[in-house]
Order: sequence, then C-alpha cells, then structure tokens
Amino acid sequence: MAYFDAASSAPLHPVARQALQASLDEGWADPARLYREGRRARMLLDAAREAAAEAVGCRPDELVFTSSGTRAVHTGIAGALAGRRRAGRHLIVSAVEHSSVLHAAQVHEAEGGTATRVAVDRQGAVRARAYAEALRPGTALACLQSANHEVGTVQPVAEVASVCREAGVPLLVDAAQSLGWGPVEGGWSLLTASAHKWGGPSGVGLLVVRKGVRFAPQGPADERESGRAAGFENIPAIVAAAASLRAVRTEAAQEAVRLRELTDRIRARVAELVGDVEVVGDPERRLPGIVTFSCLYVDGETLLHELDRAGFSVSSGSSCTSSTLTPSHVLKAMGVLSEGNVRVSLPLGTVEGDVDRFLRVLPGAVAAVRDKLGAPTPSTVVREDELVVDARGKLCPIPVIELAKVIGDVPVGGTVRVLADDEAARLDIPAWCEMRGQEYVGEEPADQGVAYVVRRSA
Repeated sequence: MAYFDAASSAPLHPVARQALQASLDEGWADPARLYREGRRARMLLDAAREAAAEAVGCRPDELVFTSSGTRAVHTGIAGALAGRRRAGRHLIVSAVEHSSVLHAAQVHEAEGGTATRVAVDRQGAVRARAYAEALRPGTALACLQSANHEVGTVQPVAEVASVCREAGVPLLVDAAQSLGWGPVEGGWSLLTASAHKWGGPSGVGLLVVRKGVRFAPQGPADERESGRAAGFENIPAIVAAAASLRAVRTEAAQEAVRLRELTDRIRARVAELVGDVEVVGDPERRLPGIVTFSCLYVDGETLLHELDRAGFSVSSGSSCTSSTLTPSHVLKAMGVLSEGNVRVSLPLGTVEGDVDRFLRVLPGAVAAVRDKLGAPTPSTVVREDELVVDARGKLCPIPVIELAKVIGDVPVGGTVRVLADDEAARLDIPAWCEMRGQEYVGEEPADQGVAYVVRRSA
C-alpha cells in the first residue's frame, strides 16, 4: 500500500518512535515538582522546548506546547484578539485558511467582532496588497497560512508580515504544512504548528508568541506552559515531536529536491494520461510533496475507492467525499474545478516506483469511474436556440456530465440552462466552461434550485 496523504498526517518518523519510547521511562513525572523524577521530566521538557524553538527561529520562552495544532490556532487567535481588544475587534484571514482558523473567525463574529476574508487568485495565493487594503483602524489581528494544505501553494508571508507591521497589526502564521521544510521567514508575530504534520506524534501543537505582542490567555487560569496551554504536559509526545522536527529538518533540503521532481512528474503526466483534467495550485511556489488535480465527469468518492483498491491512499476536496456535500472551501475560493478532485501528498522517503505505479493505475481508475457513472440521459426541453437540462436531485458530477453531453445540440451562440440544486454546480459549471472554451453567462433563481446559463461559443 502506498500512503500518499502526508498532508493530512505524516507517518511517525523513526526518530519520533525512538524518542517516544525512550522518554516514556523518564518523562512521566510532574515537571513542576522538585524531586528527582520531576527534575528529570523538567529537563526533558526544557530540552524539547529549546530544540523546537531553534527549528522555529524563536526564543524558548516564546514557545509553548499545546494539545494539538487546532488548539494552538484557537488559543493564539483568541489570546491575540483579547490582548488587542482596545485596538479594535476586526480580524483578517485569507479565504483558504485551514478550517481551524475559519472556525475561530466565525466564533469571533458571533461574539460581535468583524472579519474580512481576503480573496485568492486561481492558483490559491493571496496578494500582500489585498491585506494592505483590508487593514483599517480597529484591526486587531491578521492571519495567514505559510502554505496551503490542499493545493500546496506557498503564501507571501514575509510581504504580508511587512505590510501588517507597518500598520502595527500582529500577524499569526499557521505553519502546520511548512514547518518541517524550514522556518517561516518574515516578521510574523505569532505562529502555530502541529507535530503530526512532520512525522511527530499526534496530540502535540506549537504556539509561539513573540515578545512584545499583546496577548491575553482566555479561559480559566493555569500555571502550565506560561498560562497559555492548560493541562499536564505530555512530555514523551513533546520530546518525540521536537526530536522528529530536528530530524526532518536535516533531511529537508535533499528530500525537497527529490519529492519536487516526483510531484513535477505527476503534474506533467496526469494531463497527458487522463483527459479533461485540471491541475491546480501554483506550479512553482508550492510545497515539494503536494500535487492536486481535478477530473471532469468523475465522482471524487468513487475515484478514491478505486485508487484505494489499487493500493493508493489519497485524499480529495470534492463535495462528493465530504459529509457536508459542499465543495472544499479552498477549491471554491480559487474558482477551480472541484469534482473528481485528488490530492497526492508524498511523505518523506516515497520511492520513485510507487509514483510510476500510481501513474499507470490512475488512467484506468478514472476511466472505470466514468464508465460506472455511465451516460445519463438528461431531461431536456428545447426552446428555439436554448436548451434546458433538468439536473435537480443529481449530485456532482452529474450536472456537468449532462451539460457536456448536450452543449453540441445548440448552435454557436445558443444557450444551455442547467437546473441544479447541488451546491457544487456553482463552482464546477463555471470551471467546466473555462476548461472547455464555453461562455458562462451566470446563474438565475429557479424553482427548487438554480439555473446556470452557459452560452455555446466553441
């Protein structure tokens, strides 16, 4: 089985496993106690904090360990907003942040604050200028991920940090996906990360708050971790997290070159091997091991099952694979195709043969899914140079399949009106038009759904 979902959670690094097992015998006592066992546990905790701080590029007393990356994000945002409450209650985030950031923004708004979501381009990147335009009197905090977790696009953190610093606004950086590859450059103020993303154990997060940043921890007071992370420290897991971070950093430069070559191969070959595919994300400014693409006329969940049966573990941002039946917020913000979406994220040590085998298997898997979906007969009504396709009650990618099958039935300049009630159609029909050279006119209200109007231009 080839595990190609490291962006969700990387396999436990051998160094993490060794450190975890070794520290189980030494790090079980309370590090706040003065007896021998407590002092030994404190030494392990302090050493781990120093190692993690060196990797981040901060002072050890600026870094605390939390129970997860999500907890680090929530604590960091809440504490920074509370610390700067006198400055205002305006928060800035990008539209493609991790859900933990977006959920924190929703809570902030529910409690009376305001939030601006900065748009991204079609490759998933923000512009520093957009953050500058979003800043205003009363802005308390800005947030920006260092690199996107779904498409791998690296964000201009240093430029955004400079803009925020000039305005006197702290910038919180979610570095979960990138920290294993290197420190985050720029004058950021707060940083969060998650150990299981770089091969450490789950249940360990990092929160860094630079000296001088106003920060007010929320919730009941606790003497642990400078009052910023309540609860007894999981010292064996923390030691393993710090040890694995140091280990992956020593391998990062060499592995980055190797994995980038493998993902470049996937990016190039997928478009050659599989028809009607859109490879998404920035082709240059991206993390080494992530490549994402979407396939027209494919049910994402069925495709993932096909690949799983063939021995490949991958993930997807398709609405078909989610419990909410809505497209990934990242793909939606980018305005790219979401149906049949596949994210391949290669872990350290991925062998070339597994990638070659994936490329041999993929075309057949996509063809099998398209064949399983068949050629549904759309319910159509012809009205002069307009054709109406009723796809209500049909989930992705059926509305797009039915559109594709009938576009040739209207003359050039004629329109197809697709009636659909699946939220994914709002993203996938315009994306299909761009891929196929057709004109997307827009959407109109319709009975029990939405009418998406497409004009045939090719």
